[in-house]
Amino acid sequence: MNCTQNRKIEQVTDQTLVIGMDIAKQKHFAAMVDARGRELKKRFPVFQSRAGFEQFYSLIQEAMRELGKTEVIV
Repeated sequence: MNCTQNRKIEQVTDQTLVIGMDIAKQKHFAAMVDARGRELKKRFPVFQSRAGFEQFYSLIQEAMRELGKTEVIV
């Protein structure tokens, strides 16, 4: 993405679920926060496999429904 820092920040609104990831070789860790940086879901493992990605995707969809979010940024 070719944006300035301010444009990137402006992408995050109250309707955005922000997911931060700590990338590793086989097992990554992710956490979900809101636009203000408040933790919504504590860190959880994401395994580097098709099943791991599918589980991660399901967790995102579930969190968006539960929290009423319409956008997501990983």
